[in-house]
Amino acid sequence: MITHTANQQTLVEIDDVSFAYGKRPILKGINFSIAKGQVVAIMGGSGCGKTTLLRLIGGQLRPSKGNVKVAGRVMHELDRDELYRMRRRMGMLFQFGALFTDLSVFDNVAFQMREHTDLPESLIRDLVLMKLQAVGLRGAHALMPSELSGGMARRVALARAIALDPMLIMYDEPFAGLDPISLGVVGNLIRRLNDALGATSIVVTHDVQESLKIVNYVYFVSEGAIVAHGTPNQMRDSEKEFVHQFVHGEEDGPVPFHYPGRKIADDLMIKAHA
Repeated sequence: MITHTANQQTLVEIDDVSFAYGKRPILKGINFSIAKGQVVAIMGGSGCGKTTLLRLIGGQLRPSKGNVKVAGRVMHELDRDELYRMRRRMGMLFQFGALFTDLSVFDNVAFQMREHTDLPESLIRDLVLMKLQAVGLRGAHALMPSELSGGMARRVALARAIALDPMLIMYDEPFAGLDPISLGVVGNLIRRLNDALGATSIVVTHDVQESLKIVNYVYFVSEGAIVAHGTPNQMRDSEKEFVHQFVHGEEDGPVPFHYPGRKIADDLMIKAHA
């Protein structure tokens, strides 16, 4: 078990987890743990299994092998009611926000409160405005998603993700498509809200530089396995070729620029004169 949770209580444990879509293997014997209160990044190339890990942690998928534990409970062993109770303790920020387009900003954030609690509407109103205040958008509560910029929509989605004060918040590419200012704002909010709520956060992302500013620990996934892990400084200084290429955005390395194929001279119609 790969762990950075010494002297800290573990919230998430991934124990020898494998998963495949049909005959296509995605994860191969993954092991790691995440401590309470931490912000942890899961990085790697497209299709390496990062989002699949989030779905396993949330109980949407069942591992082919191994166990996924959250707060000491094996997710695939929970019955339907237990699974729903566990999910109510989780928040999720989906890629590009995924707001309900026909609901106002206020109603997007209020949705979970109305669905999963018996709170009176007056209290829901105050709680929603407090969540929107935390992300700087209380004044935008009456707007519709179509009236928001990309950065504003992502912040509303973040307010919705923390609506029920979750113990675990998962982010699927929270920085995708954001301008530099919005990217910095969302990154800082992820860190501040995690600490203010006493939550634990898992950030799946390709944005290396922004993530390394806010996370406690990083796991790199490649070809379905953990290939490197460490603190942000350890990742910046890593001599492992894959990590160095990914962190510094280099064109060629273990992940090649050119897709495998024949030599170009063999494919071109025009041959060099002898």
